[in-house]
Amino acid sequence: MSIVAAAPEAPVPPGAPVPPARLDPAHYEPPRVPLEVLRHASVPDTLGVGRPGKVGLLELGFERAGGRTELVRHYQKSPLQIIRPLYFDPHRPDLPITFLMSTGGGIIQADRLRTDLVFGPGTSGHVTTQAATKVYRMEHDYAVAQTFLTAGPEAYVEYLPDPVIPYVDSRFYQRTIVTAHPTATVLASETVLSGRLARGERNAYEVFASDFEVRRPGGELVALDTVRLEPGGSGVDGPAVLAGHCVMACFFAVSPLAPARELADLLHATLAGRGLPYGVSVLPQECGAWVRVLGEHTEAVTLALVAAWDAVRRRLIGVPAPDLRKT
Repeated sequence: MSIVAAAPEAPVPPGAPVPPARLDPAHYEPPRVPLEVLRHASVPDTLGVGRPGKVGLLELGFERAGGRTELVRHYQKSPLQIIRPLYFDPHRPDLPITFLMSTGGGIIQADRLRTDLVFGPGTSGHVTTQAATKVYRMEHDYAVAQTFLTAGPEAYVEYLPDPVIPYVDSRFYQRTIVTAHPTATVLASETVLSGRLARGERNAYEVFASDFEVRRPGGELVALDTVRLEPGGSGVDGPAVLAGHCVMACFFAVSPLAPARELADLLHATLAGRGLPYGVSVLPQECGAWVRVLGEHTEAVTLALVAAWDAVRRRLIGVPAPDLRKT
């Protein structure tokens, strides 16, 4: 187990329910696992759930300090970790760019991963992954990764991880919960491949399930996007899922800085003419817009997402997207 810069547990206000301890299963297990994934639950013949290295935790807290956003709270437990935030956006030198990393190189059976990203009032930041998330073959049980992103009043947050690649026989549930103050802006994306495309591997995983939730600080659910890909079950090539394509991505723009319909029109105009099937819609309560894109090649879909990010960023904060310098 690796713990770096361990932050103390936050004090509990009088009368408030006591949150579970970090290593309590109630903290890292989701309240509900989709049936498509849960049916694979079993006891591994190797390291089981909760054993050293199987529960990865990452907690990052950002606040405004000295004219820029600083990382002020940091707790990590292997395999999740980060390098220090970097400030290389030439148009927003106050905005930290944080790369999420894993010491394990990928996700394996019985892993339970939880990431908490908290951005305080008036903060800004960009969070991404160092590389694609690989989900390896599983013989027992399944794996879960949860991300809780909280954006405070007038915060501006970008959460744009690289794709998830589910390998043959993998079983994976991904849950992302964005809690955004009504005055906050959150740009977020999610991409999944149908397998190791360069090896000709396509839809050989057992199940990939994803829930993406947008909530308000009081817990009110504003939007929920669910993905259930089960090649051996309900199938993945129908019109409501991959529709015969190899890559699926979505991009959410939750913001009060521009009318929702204007953001939807902007996304539509940005993606038109790229030769990729896509759909754009206004989010509930006119809180923003979102788009889903399908494609045959990772690069084409990635370029489409970057174009959407850049266009929305220019409209909302008046500057282009930076080059993230990934190799």
